[in-house]
Amino acid sequence: MKSPKTQQARMDRVTTKAITEVAAGIDQSVRNLRKPEVKFPVRSLSNVRYDPRKGYFEIGRDKSTRTLTVNTAKTFAQTLKMMSLSKELVTTKDFATKRDAYYQSKNWGEAHFDEQPESDTVMDDIEAMFSIHGVSREQLRFIPDEHGGAVAGELIVYDTDLETGKTEKIDCTRFGSGAYSIPSLVEHLTFETQAKFILCVETGGMFQRLQSHKFWKKTHCILVSMAGVPTRATRRFVRRLSDQCKLKVYAFVDCDPYGISNIYRTLKVGSGNAAHINKFFCVPQVSFLGVTPQDIIDYELPTHPLKDVDVKRAKDALKNDPFFRQHKPWQKALTQLLKMGVRAEQQSLARWGLNYVIEEYLPRKLKETAKFLP
Repeated sequence: MKSPKTQQARMDRVTTKAITEVAAGIDQSVRNLRKPEVKFPVRSLSNVRYDPRKGYFEIGRDKSTRTLTVNTAKTFAQTLKMMSLSKELVTTKDFATKRDAYYQSKNWGEAHFDEQPESDTVMDDIEAMFSIHGVSREQLRFIPDEHGGAVAGELIVYDTDLETGKTEKIDCTRFGSGAYSIPSLVEHLTFETQAKFILCVETGGMFQRLQSHKFWKKTHCILVSMAGVPTRATRRFVRRLSDQCKLKVYAFVDCDPYGISNIYRTLKVGSGNAAHINKFFCVPQVSFLGVTPQDIIDYELPTHPLKDVDVKRAKDALKNDPFFRQHKPWQKALTQLLKMGVRAEQQSLARWGLNYVIEEYLPRKLKETAKFLP
């Protein structure tokens, strides 16, 4: 296996080459007196394919072309400046957050961004453009501002300093009541574990309960806090960990359309807007442990009425989402939830006792993994 430093150097060469080739094509167009242009995959659910054999949303063939005209001069210049910033960051082995990139543009004269959403959009376009080369935003050296989630349990993470080559050994069983925080960049990490599976948990409160009572020790697992919709770093961490160590992955989220069609779906197959990089950031091997609509009945859980936004989200998933349209068990579950007209949180299991989830619910569920929703 190649060292993390060698792997990073290879990825940097791929990234630099991709940027240089696009820039050279633009330069050649100008020299030939042609209008220069750049092409991006269309990032929307309408331009997405879902193949169950691959297990994730793939970007379709539709392309958006940005041609240099009077009306597009500023956006075109911003695109080139963002590419230049990326190449500089790769060359200097540095990085920038989305916020950093926005403020860097204030030095770009008339090409500067007025608001951060403008720079975020251009950054996403560039990532989509270079995704055909297998290059992600992180490899372009742009990282998110948010942290990547938390980890506890039977896992050792080897984190190598890419400049010095020194490797830190991080034992995720030794954080007391705390947890290991997933870094924004995870490609250089390697793992060692005797765990049997990974349990991804939606809420921080539930993760903290499972961690403080050492649920991971009783079941020989690795706990991952998603804290809502999992960040890119969290998804990539779980994917790499599962792939390298051949671990099953289960998701434990609230029983509502958001937990199901946003949090779980994003973890498993990705999203329409990010279809160009889903193959790197989704976890096709994950299965839905709960909470399910049937659990609400079986465990007599306290509920809340579905809000209008919940109903709309569930109906949209049934009608338009390729993942839910492919899997009949999910169609049945969402339809059942709509008929019930209610939603339930993970914490609702506490009606039977604060540690009921640890002592009864999860052990019972884990004995029936073959019945988990796909």
